[in-house]
Parts: sequence; structure tokens; C-alpha cells
Amino acid sequence: MEKIIEINCLEHVYPDKTKLEICGIELVVSRGERVAVLGPSGSGKTTLLKHIIGLLTPSNGLVRVFGVDPAKEYRKIRKKVGVILQNVEEQLIGPSVIEDVMFSPLNYGYSGREAKLMAEKIIDELGIAHLKNKIIHYLSGGEKRKVALAGALVMQPELLVLDEPFAGLDIKSEKAYINFINEYSRQKRISIIISLHNVELVPEFADTVYLISAVDSLSKKGTPGEIFSNPEELQKFNLEEPVMVKLFNRLKQRGMDVKIPVSVEEAVEIIQNLHN
Repeated sequence: MEKIIEINCLEHVYPDKTKLEICGIELVVSRGERVAVLGPSGSGKTTLLKHIIGLLTPSNGLVRVFGVDPAKEYRKIRKKVGVILQNVEEQLIGPSVIEDVMFSPLNYGYSGREAKLMAEKIIDELGIAHLKNKIIHYLSGGEKRKVALAGALVMQPELLVLDEPFAGLDIKSEKAYINFINEYSRQKRISIIISLHNVELVPEFADTVYLISAVDSLSKKGTPGEIFSNPEELQKFNLEEPVMVKLFNRLKQRGMDVKIPVSVEEAVEIIQNLHN
């Protein structure tokens, strides 16, 4: 599999001399893979993503995105990378929704007509055509996140970097957002790396999970099933397994021979088999 992101023994020193280390495990994102970086607040998730998009330079270690050092050569890869920051206010530039989404195509030399067609296409795909002419300032937090996603995808990137993208979304919008990026990833073979602290969302999205912690430079990799079937390991990262996984783990502890599901569909199938 083609490696889109490679990070090995990343070390970053903050201005207050606090040191973040993600070492002992190589973080890799392959073509078309959906990767979740999970950890408590302060574990360095946002710092990690800022290294991937070249906003920070590591004190030590290897960071490669599409084979280049993003801190030094981000210009070479920026067209391939779509980004949504944790604070979307920082990246919404245009006065109206359509003008904001048109910004990147215009910046890359597309004509006004071409840029508008590209913007309208992704806006329609995201189901936010009704916001097209709205003023950004008056949008809700959730609406701003959807506009930021449209802006990140308008150039059809090969890598999407999302930092806590579900903040401000209601449950229905959250589900629609996850379904969209899952389907988009499958159709376009786009790689996605996403930072999260909410374990409940991970099984709906990720192929691979990385756990990180600022304490003792802890890091771990696995599928959602592997990660969530070991609650003792999760506790080292100050995390708990999703409620559904917790339920089946408790059943297993009481002697029931059940597989640990990582999706609602798997749980339904297991329960049906038990009933039959």
C-alpha cells in the first residue's frame, strides 16, 4: 500500500519547554485509509496534525507527507491536502458561503466560472445548497463546519486532515457528516486522518486507530476491534471503551461467549445469533 503519511519518533518542544513525544510506534496512513488519532485533551492530537500540514517543525524525528517534509516543502503537496482546523473561524475567508468555497480554486488559477462550478458541485454533494448565498458570519457553528468541509474538498484532495471536526454538530448532522466522509473516501480513495476524544464515534469511521498520550510517551495502534476489546489498555490513555463495547465486555466477563462488536450492525447480528 502506498504510504501517504509517515511519522516516526516525533518530538516537539512547546514554548514552555513541555515535550511531546510520539515514539515507539510508526504512524502510517496509506492510500484510502481512514485513521483516527484518539487521546484525552492535552495529549498532543492537534500538535500532531499541525506537523502533518507543515505548521510546526519537529524538534526531532521523521514526518513525511507524500514523501516530502511538510514543514519545508508544503508548497509541493498543498493541492493534495484538505484541512479542517479545530477552530474553523480561522479558515473561513469569504464573506458568503459560495465565495469562501471558491477561494481555493481561484487561488490556483481557475477562472471565476470554473471556480463557481467547482464550489457549487461540492456544496450540492454536502447538501448545503440552501446556504450558498448566506453570509458566513451569521451561520451556526455546525453550518460553518460543513462550509469548511466544502472548502477542504473543493480541490478534490488526496488527503483530508480533520481536527475534532464534529464539535458544534447535533447528532443527526454528526451522523450525516460521518456518512459523507466515509462514502467520499470510498469513492475517491482519499486518505483521512482525524483527531478525536469521543470514543463513541470511532467505530463508525476508522479503519485504524492510534492512541496517544502525553504521559510517558504512550502510543498504541490497532483496529477499532483490537483497541476497544482491551479496556485495561484504554485506561492507560485515560479513555473508556464505547458504551456498546462496554456492555459486551461486561457480558463476556460474566461468562457469555460473545464477540465484541464495533458497530451497531455487528451487535444486532450477535444478539440475533444468541436468540436463535
